[in-house]
Amino acid sequence: MRLFFNLIFLLLTTSIFGQTQTGKASFYADKFEGRPTASGEKYKHSKATAAHKTLPFGTKVRVTNTTNNKTVDVVINDRGPYVDGRIIDLSKSAAEKLDFINQGLADVSIVVIDAGDGKGSNQVMPISNVSVEEKEYYDFEISRLQPSGFGVQIGTYQELVNLMRLADNLKNSYKKKVTVQVKILNGVKFYSLIVGQFSTRNKADSFLGSLKKKFPDAFIVEYNRN
Repeated sequence: MRLFFNLIFLLLTTSIFGQTQTGKASFYADKFEGRPTASGEKYKHSKATAAHKTLPFGTKVRVTNTTNNKTVDVVINDRGPYVDGRIIDLSKSAAEKLDFINQGLADVSIVVIDAGDGKGSNQVMPISNVSVEEKEYYDFEISRLQPSGFGVQIGTYQELVNLMRLADNLKNSYKKKVTVQVKILNGVKFYSLIVGQFSTRNKADSFLGSLKKKFPDAFIVEYNRN
């Protein structure tokens, strides 16, 4: 079991070591101008930045439009895009350099050229092993949601037992609603646990402060951000 999760972890982090990832690139809509990203930095269309699902904040990657071979170097400061097949969401100025504004999407390859200082490590971290009691039961009350506002993402998991145990502990400890977001990375499903539904980012930030000691890699997400 431990070997299985170690292999998954290696698959998720291969791009750190210079290997190429390929897929679709999109770019930020104008409505996001000035809004905070997952790293806390405000989005500016003129900056060469991007969102990636797993790479640590501060990582610099080279993005190549495989249709016209144009390239741009961007710094990861946000999370996403959480759309199957898309691997990176670029600032508008970066997309302009790759010349796909009119198309909306582009086939790209990305490769890490600078791993940064490694301080922003909010990436997918599979849990290696979990002991389970012989008889362990959970009550499910499942409903599909369209949440709004902001929440605090605790982590991303693959094994169901991790998800259920932590969700139960979070609900009991913080008395907040716990939401599960389904994500697909390289064809594999992962589940992110998000605590709370706050009407403003300031309220979410205040709650994040109370979690940082126990969950140092937690960060704020905006539910309705596409």
